[in-house]
Amino acid sequence: MAPKPSDSVEGLRAAGNQSFRNGQYAEASALYESALRLLQARGSPDPQEESVLYSNRAACHLKDGNCTDCIKDCTSALALVPFSIKPLLRRASAYEALEKYPLAYVDYKTVLQIDNSVASALEGINRITRALMDSLGPEWRVKLPAIPVVPVSAQKRWNSLPSENHKETAKSKPKETTAAKSRVPSAGDVERAKVLKEEGNELVKKGSHKKAIEKYSESLLFSNLESATYSNRALCHLVLKQYKEAVKDCTEALKLDGKNVKAFYRRAQAYKALKDYKSSLADISSLLQIEPRNGPAQKLQQEVNQNLN
Repeated sequence: MAPKPSDSVEGLRAAGNQSFRNGQYAEASALYESALRLLQARGSPDPQEESVLYSNRAACHLKDGNCTDCIKDCTSALALVPFSIKPLLRRASAYEALEKYPLAYVDYKTVLQIDNSVASALEGINRITRALMDSLGPEWRVKLPAIPVVPVSAQKRWNSLPSENHKETAKSKPKETTAAKSRVPSAGDVERAKVLKEEGNELVKKGSHKKAIEKYSESLLFSNLESATYSNRALCHLVLKQYKEAVKDCTEALKLDGKNVKAFYRRAQAYKALKDYKSSLADISSLLQIEPRNGPAQKLQQEVNQNLN
């Protein structure tokens, strides 16, 4: 006879999920506990299922404010399936609630290595960076624990999951357009943004364009009033062949400084790569009105015209 749903691991997990959705976190935690015991009693390991159950129970602990047990369950989940996004995010939230900011930073950063557009991780990095700067000073980065390198296999595993698994970590770009633009940055924020931008510039010189993008993005979270930060990030997008992102950053740069020659030039390059030759020529024309003898722009103009003919 087949087991009743409530007597199977799958049935207990489903019942726990329903209790969690209903806000009955203690009941959900008990159901996940029963599922874990049943699974472990089978004797045949199922690390994926066991990891999910630990992660789900961790979510219950987090909702109830039991951060210590949340961290324990997330750590158990990650021991079974390393670099799983949900337990990393839940553990980061628990560390943050306990003001263990360096550990929270490491977990949020690990998530962003797997998927650099997870909104909750981006927002968490913004909060934690502020807290670390305030508590540890300008040299805060050297005082952090080591951030693990995420293997490509973990990234592929996440990308291959069904779309419903991504709901909790819905993708979005850094919220410069909301969080930063909704307030006037303080003098301290402007200074922090400047330091992060300079760190990005140094990474560009070393050819580390992906890491530079992270620095520029962090800088913009503190202050998005400097046109050059956008145009510098656009350069990185160009190098990485992320042409649509380059166009967006150049457009933001030009909103702040309508005579930013580098933004016009880089957007023209991006439009050329996207085969939008008319837009490319329009940007080159605008640039040449500002700097009529700009040699690279004249050369780019000739190349675009050749593509049009």
